[in-house]
Amino acid sequence: MAAISNDWAEALKPEYSKPYYRELYKTICKEYQEREIFPPSADIFNAFHLTPLHDVKVVILGQDPYHNVGQAHGLCFSVKPDVDIPPSLVNIYKELHDDLGCDIPNNGYLVKWAKQGVLMLNTVLTVRAHKANSHRGIGWEEFTDAAIRILNEEDRPIVFLLWGKPAQMKKSMLTNPKHLILQAPHPSPLSAYRGFFGCKHFSQTNEFLRFHQLEPIDWQIENI
Repeated sequence: MAAISNDWAEALKPEYSKPYYRELYKTICKEYQEREIFPPSADIFNAFHLTPLHDVKVVILGQDPYHNVGQAHGLCFSVKPDVDIPPSLVNIYKELHDDLGCDIPNNGYLVKWAKQGVLMLNTVLTVRAHKANSHRGIGWEEFTDAAIRILNEEDRPIVFLLWGKPAQMKKSMLTNPKHLILQAPHPSPLSAYRGFFGCKHFSQTNEFLRFHQLEPIDWQIENI
């Protein structure tokens, strides 16, 4: 695992000495030695690497990484540039088009968002190949909950986009009145028609950021 080296490192430091994290670390090392695990180990903490704590303006919570070869690279909903756009991201792009008029790009590589302050955090950071949720319950949830608590305590406005029930279960941790919490069904094809389409979360996010004199997010992903 590539260690977190920006300001997240100091904020998350207390977690590393806790028993759950020591067990998690041992389990993850063994899994990578014995099985095919995604994302590549160097990419596990990419959400933290690409979006330092002091830069976070928006948080998108996912569940666990994509579990097919070559997809996951450490940002929720994002895939590497040469990989087919997954169905949930297709629906995110549709909502972006309807909400803000963004063109639908030919790739699902969302690093541009991360570099603008959108923390794209899965609640579980690894997965076995072809087995969704296979690393649920091994300790990642405690680690990412710690990150959510750190964000909640930040003395500045942050937008939290909670899509689907697993993400919405984190709402009770978000008690800071400075933050904006937006909820909608998950963008997957199974649930997007229940209210993800038409939620206008992207325009609401940018309105909130502008209101607080913060640079809005340029959500347009360019073609490659």
